[in-house]
Amino acid sequence: MRLGTCVLCCYGAGMLAINDLTVRLGGRTIIDRASAAIPPGGKVGLIGRNGAGKSTLMKVIIGQLEPDDGGTEMPRRTRLGYIAQDAPGGSTTPAQAVLAADVERAQLLEEAETCADPDRLGDVHDRLLAIDAYSAPSRAGRILTGLGFDEAMQDQPLDSFSGGWRMRVALAALLFSAPDVLLLDEPSNHLDLEATLWLENFLKSYPATMIVISHERDLLNNVVDHILHLQGGKLALYPGSYDSFERQRAERAAQLAAAKASQDAQRARLQDYVARNSARASTAKQAQSRAKMLAKMQPIAALIDDPSLSFDFPDPGELRPPLISLDLAAVGYAADAPVLRRLNLRVDPDDRIALLGRNGNGKTTLARLLAAQLPPMEGAMNASARMKVGYFTQYQVEELATDATPLEHMTRVMEGKSPREVREQLGRFGFSGNRATTDVGRLSGGERARLALALITRDAPHMLILDEPTNHLDVDAREALVQALNDYSGAVILISHDRHMVELTADRLVLVDGGTAREYAGSMEDYIDFVLDRNQPGKGANARPAKAGRKGSNKARKEARSINSEVAAVEKSIARLQAQCSEIDEAIARPAESRPDLAGKTMNELLVQRAKVASELETLEAEWLALGEKLERTG
Repeated sequence: MRLGTCVLCCYGAGMLAINDLTVRLGGRTIIDRASAAIPPGGKVGLIGRNGAGKSTLMKVIIGQLEPDDGGTEMPRRTRLGYIAQDAPGGSTTPAQAVLAADVERAQLLEEAETCADPDRLGDVHDRLLAIDAYSAPSRAGRILTGLGFDEAMQDQPLDSFSGGWRMRVALAALLFSAPDVLLLDEPSNHLDLEATLWLENFLKSYPATMIVISHERDLLNNVVDHILHLQGGKLALYPGSYDSFERQRAERAAQLAAAKASQDAQRARLQDYVARNSARASTAKQAQSRAKMLAKMQPIAALIDDPSLSFDFPDPGELRPPLISLDLAAVGYAADAPVLRRLNLRVDPDDRIALLGRNGNGKTTLARLLAAQLPPMEGAMNASARMKVGYFTQYQVEELATDATPLEHMTRVMEGKSPREVREQLGRFGFSGNRATTDVGRLSGGERARLALALITRDAPHMLILDEPTNHLDVDAREALVQALNDYSGAVILISHDRHMVELTADRLVLVDGGTAREYAGSMEDYIDFVLDRNQPGKGANARPAKAGRKGSNKARKEARSINSEVAAVEKSIARLQAQCSEIDEAIARPAESRPDLAGKTMNELLVQRAKVASELETLEAEWLALGEKLERTG
C-alpha cells in the first residue's frame, strides 16, 4: 500500500541550494535560471501566483522532475519528506499507516524479534531507545487527534474515509516520520479551521528545515521565518514573515515605479534628440550615439494589472429583513436521524456570518438548509419569497465541463440574456477577451473558482453562501475576494479554514457543534484560544456545551475524579513496565551485570520476555491516551 508519503535519502554537498535552475514544460519556460540558498533549519514559505511553478519547483527538489538546466544541492544523506498526490487507501487503519511511516522503527522492531547476534541485538535496542520507538503509538495518536481523528476513527480502515480524510492520514504520516527537510504543498487544503490551528502550532515547533507552499496568510505570518517568492520564473528570498515580505515588496514596487518613470522620461528625451538631430550633419554623430543608447536600454517592466484578482459581486435589490429565520428547525439526510436540531437563526440582508466547528459537525448541512437544498425536518424555516441565493461549493469547481469555455458556461446559465450582459458578468470576474474563450481544462484552479463564483452570482443574489471558497486562490486573490465581499451589499454565510478571511469578513460567528448551532459571542481570537485550550476562565465560555445545572456539574466532577484515578494507576503501571524493559535491555546488552532473576535466562527467553513487556506497554500507552481524551471531554 502506498501511504502517500515520500521520504528520500539524497546526496550532495553544502546547504540546501537551488542553482541556476531552468524547467520547461510543454515548450514553456516555467522556471528560468532561478537560484536561492535555503538556510539550515529555516522555515520557508514558498509563494507565488497560481501557475507560477511552485509545485514544479518542489518536484524538482525531491527528484520527481528532471530540470532542463541547473539543479539542487543539499547535505549528504538528507531525508526529504513530501506528500504524494494520491491518497492512501486499503484496509490499513490510520494508526497503522502513520506508524508505518517511520520505516527505521518498523525495521528495527522486526529485527529485534529475529536477531540472534547478541552484539547486534544490543545495538538494535540502543537505537530503538534513541529514536524513542516505544512511545511511537502515543505520538502517532496525538498527531491523528490533532488532525481531527478521534479514537474510534483511528482504528477504522482507510477505505471507509473520504479522499480528504485520507489525505489527512498522509499528512499525519509525513509529520510523524520527522524528515530532515519537510516539504508541504498546501497542507491545509483538506483541513477545517480547528485542524489548521493544530497544524500551525505543530509546525511552529518543528525542529528541522521546512518548505511550505501555502496561501494562508496567518500560517505564513506565524510559522515561517523566510519567504521564497517565485515570480516570472525567478526566485527571491526575503527574511521574515509574509507581512514583512509585503512591506518589502511594496517598497520594491515603489522603487520600480520611480525607476520606470525616470527611464521613460530619459527615453522620451533621447528619442526627441534623435528625431531632431539625425538629419543635421553637425549633430548626426551625437544622434547616432543617442540611438545606440536607446537600443541598449533595457526596459523596466511595469507592474502587471492581473485580471485574476478581479472579483465584483453584483449588488442585489433590496428586501425587507429577515431574509431567513429558523425556529426550532431540524435538518438531516435520513428521516429518523437529523444531523442538527433546535436551530434558531435569523439572517438579515447585511449580515456577515461565519460558521465554525470541526468537519463532520454539520456546517455544510446547515448551509444546504439555508440554500433550500435540504428541507427542514422539524420546526419552521421562513424565507423571503423573492430572495435569490448564490451557493458556492468545491464540487461546482470540480464539475465544470473542461471542454467548454467560460463564455459557453455563462451563456448556458444566462439563457435569454444578451451577449453583452453575458460578457459583462464574465468581465466582473476577470474573463474578458481571450480568457472568456479558453477551454476550462486549460484554466488554473484559481481561475475555475472565479468562474464558479461568476456563475452563481449571475442573478445578483441577495445572499451568498460560500463553502471553502479559497482552496484554489493564492494570497493576493484571497485579499481581492475579501475586498469584494466587503463591498457586496447582500448577506454572506461563510465556511472557511482561512481565519484571516473570517476575521476581515464576518461580524457574526455561529458555532456548529453538539448537534445544533448557536451564536458564539466571543471574537475569532477567543475561538482560537478555545480550540487550542489556551482560553482563560470565562473567555469564550458560551461556546462550551453547558452542563444542565449543578447536578450536571457535580456528575462531571465525579467522572473527572474517577478518570484521574484510572490515569494515575495506568501511569504507575507504565513506569513499572518501562523499568522492566530497561532491565531486560541491560541483561541483553551486558549479561554478566544483569539482575539474578534475569542472569540465568537464555537470549531467546530474554527476547520473548522483552516482546511481551513491550506489547503490554503499548497497550497501556494507548489506554493512557484514551483516558486523557476522555478527561478532556469532561471539561
